[in-house]
Amino acid sequence: MTTPHPTPYPEPFLPPDPNAAAHSRIADFARWAARHGAEGIQDPTDYPSLHRWSVTDLGGFWAAVWEYFAIDATTAYDQVLAQDTMPGARWFPGATLNYAHHALRNLHPDAPAITALDETGASYEITGHQLRAQVASVAATLRDLGVGQGDRVVGYLPNTPHAVIAFLATAALGAVWSVCGQDYAPKPAADRFAQLEPTVLITADGYLFNGTTHDRRAASLELACALPSLKGTVLVDHVDLAWPERGHSALTIPWQDAATRTEYLTVAPVPFDHPLWVVFSSGTTGLPKGIVHGHGGVLLEHLKTLSLHCDLGVGDRLMWYTTTHWMMWNLVVSTLLTGAATCTYDGSPTPQACPDILWKLAARHKVTVFGTSPQYLLAMAKLGIEPSVHDLSALRVIGCTGSTLPASAYPWVRDHIGPGVQLASTSGGTDVVSGFAGSAPTTPVWAGELSAPNLGVALAAYDATGTSVLDQVGELVVTRPMPSMPLHFWNDPEGSRYHDAYFATYPGVWRHGDWITHTSHGSVIVHGRSDATLNRNGVRLGSADIHDIVERLPEITEALIIGAEEPDGGYWMPLFVVPAPGVTLDDPLREKIRDAIRTGASPRHVPDEILAVPAIPRTKTGKKLEVPVKRLLQGAPAAQVLNPAALDNPELIAFFTRLGAERSTRSTNHT
Repeated sequence: MTTPHPTPYPEPFLPPDPNAAAHSRIADFARWAARHGAEGIQDPTDYPSLHRWSVTDLGGFWAAVWEYFAIDATTAYDQVLAQDTMPGARWFPGATLNYAHHALRNLHPDAPAITALDETGASYEITGHQLRAQVASVAATLRDLGVGQGDRVVGYLPNTPHAVIAFLATAALGAVWSVCGQDYAPKPAADRFAQLEPTVLITADGYLFNGTTHDRRAASLELACALPSLKGTVLVDHVDLAWPERGHSALTIPWQDAATRTEYLTVAPVPFDHPLWVVFSSGTTGLPKGIVHGHGGVLLEHLKTLSLHCDLGVGDRLMWYTTTHWMMWNLVVSTLLTGAATCTYDGSPTPQACPDILWKLAARHKVTVFGTSPQYLLAMAKLGIEPSVHDLSALRVIGCTGSTLPASAYPWVRDHIGPGVQLASTSGGTDVVSGFAGSAPTTPVWAGELSAPNLGVALAAYDATGTSVLDQVGELVVTRPMPSMPLHFWNDPEGSRYHDAYFATYPGVWRHGDWITHTSHGSVIVHGRSDATLNRNGVRLGSADIHDIVERLPEITEALIIGAEEPDGGYWMPLFVVPAPGVTLDDPLREKIRDAIRTGASPRHVPDEILAVPAIPRTKTGKKLEVPVKRLLQGAPAAQVLNPAALDNPELIAFFTRLGAERSTRSTNHT
């Protein structure tokens, strides 16, 4: 695959601030590690040397993370990495600990631990003392309902403190947590949860979105009926809708009763690799697969990511827009590990009544790390929102993930949010519930690029022969284990599905499925999913490179390009666009789009057709459905390609199914 960036790389868009870098937590960690034997670290602000040590001395690095953050284990570990293989790596055998204990131990009893926000601007706070008391109460309620180590508790909940408290209570018992948002209908929620045979369901009466209260009482009770393993259901009053007197045969308990008992919190020590939670793939085809992560791996990985990369600690506050079924929710909860406060948010990120509500809330609550998606930042620019009218003086970092952040967004952030704010684009996955590459206070920022591989991540770009390449596009691989790699998939006793998902292409090496360029100046450029590559006449290009160019145009809101091989040996490459409000896709605009692609990306990848669509199909976690749409356009039946319940807008599929059928008919008639 050829690189779309053959010219010399520009100077950094934003070099690290020397003072901020020197006083950052990652620099303090580097100084500490150097004093304790880490080799090659002369300057604590020299990120490349720190990263080099972190992946060459894997055991030394993760032992340093353990010691630096004073992990409070009930029993000590025998060695750091007992089996340095993938799959099958064994981390910290012998150690017993508990994630929930670490999430609660650094919180000041009288300072806010969680700030609950919603799209109306309303808020309330839960202090460290209150959080611990509510976790103790809910844990006791779960225990009374028969929940013990290894049992499963599931949540059908919006992004509110109830979900955080329920998760921590579950983890404290050594039970296993899983959650999804209430925009899932009962059936797709049951498709996930029924696999786990949960003991308890915790569910809310509804949620807010764009000025509307969505009543989920009937959906909650339908879901409960679809989970025959339940011994109890806890009913949360979130939007003040009255629950029916008897909704389900299993015991029902009001949240108010579950969370207000006076109890002492007893936390169960569990092995390092004891299951903490199950997060699910998007499930675009078939049942979603359950990805199981462990207490210890998540604890270490999230401390590293949030404290060292995001520079979070006591006195900080993080607000990252997410839903409970996106892995970012799991990372947001882990803010508590650092002693910082976290914010939950219920509602639309851009409600019609107040599209800049998130910036207002960030200013009001002195947020230091603000997390979002590329789509949100691009929407802010196109809506003419001016975040800088709010007092964002506390803000240090804009975190951005979910898809590729185009280079065009970087000047907008600098000019409309603040020149001293670091724009930290990151890329990772539900699979490791963390990041592979991103930024730190000690890294430069290049527009359109991720600053560097994360600490402890032996990232590389592999060509077709399995050779690591620089300044060329290749497959994103990780060549050495990470503690937060999955323990296993749920209901995969032989491990075959797990192996095939990541290790079938390069034995012993994790292949993630993204095209990247690992540059000679250390950054990472993400080009899109490797199974959605545009391959015209042997010249390959990542779809994200086209999306970047097209979505910069003010007339276009979103874009999706597909390269579909056809039975007659042809190759059809249509571009689907969502015009901005008031804009019509006419021939002059089509020609403008073609010119932009021709000059900004590749003359060989000018689309064959440009078609307007009302929206781009995405999963509920916001990922564009490139491969499923490609298969639809190739004529595959929708039932074999997609699970409509996993999509944010299932109605869109009919358009692509019809278009694929028309193409197939045309091809058959031509033959």
